[in-house]
Amino acid sequence: MILEIAIIAFLMIVAIVLILLEIFLLPGITLAGIGGFIFAAGGIIYAYTAGAMIGHITFASSAIVFGLIFIWLLRAKSFNRIALKTDIDSKLTSSRDLGIQPGDEGITLSRLAPIGKARIKGITVEAKAQEELIDENTPVIVVRIDSYNIIVRLKNE
Repeated sequence: MILEIAIIAFLMIVAIVLILLEIFLLPGITLAGIGGFIFAAGGIIYAYTAGAMIGHITFASSAIVFGLIFIWLLRAKSFNRIALKTDIDSKLTSSRDLGIQPGDEGITLSRLAPIGKARIKGITVEAKAQEELIDENTPVIVVRIDSYNIIVRLKNE
C-alpha cells in the first residue's frame, strides 16, 4: 500500500511540475504539457485502481495543490523579471494624413517589388507599384491613395 501511494504521489508531483512549466515557461503546446497531462491521467487512473477513496483523495488533493501553486506563482514577483512589459504607444499614420495627393511626384528609395520605399514631397513612405516592378532611384507619380497604401507608376508613362 505504501508503494502504491509513493507511485501515485510521484506521478502527480511530476504532472503538476510539468503542467506548471508548460503554463509559465514554455510557449505553445510542448512535450512538457503533453507529458504533464499523461502523468496526471496515469496517476489518477492508478489511484482509482488502488481504490475509489484513494482515487477521490488523489484527485482532490492534486487539484488543490495545483491551484495553490498556480495562484502562488501568479502572485510571485519572480515572473516580473521574465515577463514582457513593453507597451506599444505609437500609431500608424494614414497616407491621407500626410498631405500626399494623386499626381504628386517622387522618387523610389528602394525597388518596388511591388511594395517598397519612396520619397514623395520630401516624405519617406511605403509605396506600391501599380503594375510592374520599379527599380530604385526612379521617378514616379502617385496614381491613387488607399487608406495605408500609396499606389505609384513610372513618371515617363
